[in-house]
Amino acid sequence: MDQRGVGTAAYRLRMGYTPDVRLAAGTEESWLLGAVFTPGARLGTRLDDSTISVHVVEVAEVATVRIPSGRVIVDSPWPDAGDMQLRTPVGRELVERIPPGTYQVEAAWTEAPYEFMGEHFDGREVGAVRLRVLDELVATWEMALGVDDDIDALSPGDRIGFNSETNTGSFADASAWEALAAPFRRFWQGLQAGDSQPLASESLCNGSFERTIDEAIGADLLTIPSEGTTVVWLGRTGAGTIASIVTAVAESRHWCHERRMATGQL
Repeated sequence: MDQRGVGTAAYRLRMGYTPDVRLAAGTEESWLLGAVFTPGARLGTRLDDSTISVHVVEVAEVATVRIPSGRVIVDSPWPDAGDMQLRTPVGRELVERIPPGTYQVEAAWTEAPYEFMGEHFDGREVGAVRLRVLDELVATWEMALGVDDDIDALSPGDRIGFNSETNTGSFADASAWEALAAPFRRFWQGLQAGDSQPLASESLCNGSFERTIDEAIGADLLTIPSEGTTVVWLGRTGAGTIASIVTAVAESRHWCHERRMATGQL
């Protein structure tokens, strides 16, 4: 067992599943995490124009991701901007394991039309991304702990996750992280050396996502959009089994959430 984080280790050793208030999603977060994967749902309005609604227009598969170890990293594969040696980041590995296998990753797309300098745009963006573990209904949402996180240091309302200076996260198999993140490191090394070769990855959804593979062990990494500190959410069934792993870009969008408007919390 990983010895990092005594509080985290204690949490993992609990018999069965017991929800913890320190990890539980709040009312608004739970509403958003459910609504953002519901085609047609109205999430809110643009801050700059309250007459323009933000709607979920599509929930579609982006790609499949192989996770043969059952250990999941959700973090940015890009080296830290301040690291002159451009080393591969450690990667935030989740405490929770999933059965080894191949999983669908789906994106929820939102639209909020707007006009800029006489041109009209649909405002299409990724609102959230989920790794589907089980095809079952989610009963509760909670923050995912990383192996270095100490649950005993958290208070209700605290939010933890990963940070990205490039607004990019990823779902990846932890056992192949070094190889899967290597193309991102080599890309930056090439830029420093004056070599602007393209990123050695598979571009998906018009560049919104990138996938790298490690055929040696049959594992993948799929980049996902992120903003600031991105919380990783675990969607659990009524029995406590993980059904999905989600990052919701929409949490930090600059628009008024529908639930806030309904409750007067603007």
